[in-house]
Amino acid sequence: MPEFVLVFAILALVLGGYWALIIFPKQRAFQHKQKVVRSLHVGDEIVTYGGIVGKIIDIDVDRGVSHIEIADGVRIKLLTAALQQVYDPDELAYNAKLGAKTPGSEQTSA
Repeated sequence: MPEFVLVFAILALVLGGYWALIIFPKQRAFQHKQKVVRSLHVGDEIVTYGGIVGKIIDIDVDRGVSHIEIADGVRIKLLTAALQQVYDPDELAYNAKLGAKTPGSEQTSA
């Protein structure tokens, strides 16, 4: 009987660790993404997961589709879930500079 209790305790610890390290962070990231997508409005400049920058022209909530203008007169229909964040050029430039300064990322010229 003590072996059963020990196996059950170890299994509970493993499942608890899996939930804390894998499931919970993914749930939190998903909730944050949903919050960002719900806060978008017509006229916002956004960045898609594909890296396309554009302005929201229309959001069809029932279908989950947004119409984005990526250049004058060029409109695309995109899943609203594919909208990543509001476009902030200063934040993106700052993040790009940080990424360029990481150790080991220096490029050597041939």
